[in-house]
Amino acid sequence: MRPTALFYLYKAASTLALPFAARRAVSKLRSAGVSVTRAHERLGHASAERRAGPLIWFHGASVGEAKSALALIARIASDHPDAAILLTSGTATSAQAVAGRLPRRAVHQFSPLDGTGPVSRFLRHWRPDLCVLVESELWPTLLDQCAHKGIPVALLNARLSDKSAQGWKRFPGTAAYVLRGIVMAHCQDMRSRTHLRDMGLEMAQQGANLKSMIGPPLIAPDVVEAAHAELKGRPIWVAASTHPGEEEAVLAAHTRLLSDHPNLCLILVPRHPERADEVLGLIRTAGLSVAQRSTGGTLGDGAQVYLADTMGETDLWYALSPIVFLGGSFTDVGGHTPFEPAAARCAILHGPLYANFSEAYAAFLMKDASVEVADATVLASELHALLTHPSRAAQLAANARPLAESGEAALGELAARLFSLAEAHAMGPHD
Repeated sequence: MRPTALFYLYKAASTLALPFAARRAVSKLRSAGVSVTRAHERLGHASAERRAGPLIWFHGASVGEAKSALALIARIASDHPDAAILLTSGTATSAQAVAGRLPRRAVHQFSPLDGTGPVSRFLRHWRPDLCVLVESELWPTLLDQCAHKGIPVALLNARLSDKSAQGWKRFPGTAAYVLRGIVMAHCQDMRSRTHLRDMGLEMAQQGANLKSMIGPPLIAPDVVEAAHAELKGRPIWVAASTHPGEEEAVLAAHTRLLSDHPNLCLILVPRHPERADEVLGLIRTAGLSVAQRSTGGTLGDGAQVYLADTMGETDLWYALSPIVFLGGSFTDVGGHTPFEPAAARCAILHGPLYANFSEAYAAFLMKDASVEVADATVLASELHALLTHPSRAAQLAANARPLAESGEAALGELAARLFSLAEAHAMGPHD
């Protein structure tokens, strides 16, 4: 299959833009405290050695995608100890989120920019036997070079919006050329399956959402007990993964609740901890007392709001609280996965905007496993009901738990399928 004029145009444009994109990507990582050596991974310069054995490369753009692959990575490492695993992502926060959670034979690197030089250097060093793209990352240069080298590509938990799909479908020849190396497409919803099949990927199938294939939070009991001891019996609720424009509603709801529940503590977990100063200002403007996790504040400080502005501790807050409001659902972000708080046995509240997880939330609402709230007033009302009637919160959590079963069978089948694709490539001829 020959490349199209549009593909050549993309390559020319990406080549011209690469110096500027590289400067921006490296600068962004450096400003987040990433070393020069590691920041240059974005240019395809590896900072770690390739382990022996069939290498499966997982790529997730940011925190959610990278974290969603962890259970599958752990299963592959457990079932196939000779496999080498590489996980890439593009942000400093995603690197922090997976640090310390990868198995021994797995390593994290920052993903190469989609230019000929970075991708070539990356593939030359790592020599992956399978490229697994998690969710919606379809980069033309990367896909083209993998196809040229005969490296099979799998789409995992694929999610393609109507807008993105229409863009690809406008140029079917280019889509067919770019996607020619994809051998597996596991979709998280029927909409994405339909789009990918319309784009020529007839093998596309809907499967279990990767983010539902999780176990309960792996938090040491003594850590949870210590946090409970600091609270001294205070009731709590968590607002997790909040985005700009949502903290105001959360704080308004909490202020209303304090009139009936004066000892109530809100654990506020912004999606991006680097927004801590902004969120801190909102809390103080609301007239609420605050303790800040990153500066040494503790749950024992007695503050009305505990700003949990650190990475990698969401599982602790879920394990600690019986009630969770999931952010990203009062804005056009598209919502966040309900499976993690469900696995932690939390009662789940969320807003009406959850396009990224429409099928998951539909199942939760149908099973009376979550409660949808329209605004701060309704959020406060529902929270008051759950705090006043803890049996209702427990029922919501119990209804959600079956939806968040670890999915061991599905996880095992997926791990075996991916490893077999990598093993077949590793045993075959190479250029």
